[in-house]
Amino acid sequence: MTEKQSRFQPFETSLDLDDALKTLRSTVDGADDGEIFLERRRSEALVFDDGRLKTASYDASEGFGLRAVCNETTGYAHSTEISAKALSRAAETARLAVGTGGSKLANAPHATNRRLYTDADPMEDAEFPVKIGVLREIDAYARASDVRVVQVSATIAASLQEVFILRPEGTLLSDIRPMTRLNVSVIVEKDGRRESGSAGGGGRTHLTSLISPENWKSTADEALRVALINLDAVPAPAGAMDVALGPGWPGILLHEAIGHGLEGDFNRKKTSAFAGLMGKRVAAQGVTVLDDGTIPDRRGSLTFDDEGTPSGKNTLIEDGILVGYMQDRQNARLMGVAPTGNGRRESYAHAPMPRMTNTYMLGGQADPGELVADIKDGIWAVGFGGGQVDITNGKFVFSCTEAYRVQNGKVGAPVKGATLIGDGATALNQIRAIGNDMALDPGMGNCGKAGQWVPVGVGQPTVLIGGLTVGGSAA
Repeated sequence: MTEKQSRFQPFETSLDLDDALKTLRSTVDGADDGEIFLERRRSEALVFDDGRLKTASYDASEGFGLRAVCNETTGYAHSTEISAKALSRAAETARLAVGTGGSKLANAPHATNRRLYTDADPMEDAEFPVKIGVLREIDAYARASDVRVVQVSATIAASLQEVFILRPEGTLLSDIRPMTRLNVSVIVEKDGRRESGSAGGGGRTHLTSLISPENWKSTADEALRVALINLDAVPAPAGAMDVALGPGWPGILLHEAIGHGLEGDFNRKKTSAFAGLMGKRVAAQGVTVLDDGTIPDRRGSLTFDDEGTPSGKNTLIEDGILVGYMQDRQNARLMGVAPTGNGRRESYAHAPMPRMTNTYMLGGQADPGELVADIKDGIWAVGFGGGQVDITNGKFVFSCTEAYRVQNGKVGAPVKGATLIGDGATALNQIRAIGNDMALDPGMGNCGKAGQWVPVGVGQPTVLIGGLTVGGSAA
């Protein structure tokens, strides 16, 4: 971009604040809660593939969503047109959920002046030709690094979300949320066999640091390393065995298999495997799991959530005991607890629901090397790809992108085709050791729920789980 964008100011350009507040108050009269959520989002993505610029996209959208909540019912209407007329039409629709009313507005969220990330536009950190030049350099560097490289794909992406939330008590909140990401994928070939590796990361930071030579070279090196390891991988074994999960990104298994089950709506509706277990042991001793939206610059962090509640550092499991769920305002009120700053939505076109931010397990005391050395027959899983989880019972299936066979404490050949199969509750209780190397992922997670996608972070230390089922491809 060559011209600096002006800031999103809907109450200066499109709506009168007093009139909008009057409309909101009439909409939620007799309701428990509600707000007007206004958003402008701009994003840019450049994809360099097969030695050429394959995609250069720029998207922009804006609109508002108006919500009225009464007991368990939510009325929601949204529009891409930010105007008094559109707001009035939306109010008629949202008001239907309130009916005859009879409720009293819940207490407003407490205020915060905390800032967790820059408010600068990351798309303006570098000119378009500079970004293209970086992508060309990544392609050339990766191809020159090893003669077995046959394909390179690199992506630079940046976005800026500008948010205003108007609440019935008259509070007006605003937040500017940047996001950046760099990804590199490499395909290598040897004797007719092709394998791939990828690496990347980002967060709510400037793009400048991501596209510096120091960062993109290390990212390209990591993608190539994984690809070359997979080139020599042997078929994975199958059966019940001990599994060591590496630090950082393998926390995605924790996120999916356990995190979703600790979201308030699933527990209020008793559809989670963890419903009704508050205060009870759900994991081995030493296991402490947090959801923390307050970590500066992290992908899943928020100054406040999409209802206006400041994000929090929330303990979910403490020393194996279930002590908390993640809550938005509606489910917290219906369950008689405080909201935790986890009310999130994909955009103005979606109503908020309880969602994770940065979910991770705290480190323990064990040396990671000794932890792996304790494995008699199993695998050491360092990287993960996609997976599937059933929230009602916590059962999961995850594929490994980088894993090694371990026998009698010795790390052997890399394996391919390994999948981890189990359920979150059992896996938590079968944790035998926790490493002292807790790490967060590099910033590449997206979470889907009910058709909505939001950015998230994950993390964990090296963890040894006993008796986990491994699905493999070995004969």
